[in-house]
Amino acid sequence: MAELTHIAAPEGVAPASGYDHVVWGAGRFVAVSGQIALDAHGALVGAGDPAAQARQVFENLRRCLAAAGATFDDVVKLTYFVTDIAHLPAVREARDEALGAGRRLPASSAVQVAALVRPDLLLEIEAFAIV
Repeated sequence: MAELTHIAAPEGVAPASGYDHVVWGAGRFVAVSGQIALDAHGALVGAGDPAAQARQVFENLRRCLAAAGATFDDVVKLTYFVTDIAHLPAVREARDEALGAGRRLPASSAVQVAALVRPDLLLEIEAFAIV
């Protein structure tokens, strides 16, 4: 695991709610492509259910990180793409379950998009890590 430095509120920047503004570290950079709510067989998990989709996405992220020898402890940045910004509470809940309570949070961005690659997908999340 890389030694990461977190800065929740740089001087002159309002504190964030639910993420740190700056995270850095030294080590091997790992980029995980945007993950969607498909299971290992390519079937959609959680049709119409942002919480179920978010849990599957975080499980897919966990598996991708593991393939690179990383864990959520190594993640420095998450980017959320949601078809409705109202899905963010479900995404944050799934994130907190996956990352663990009391963990320092990675830097984050959230973007509402008009559509994803399939119309039944409600969200996609990508991750950057340093191992």
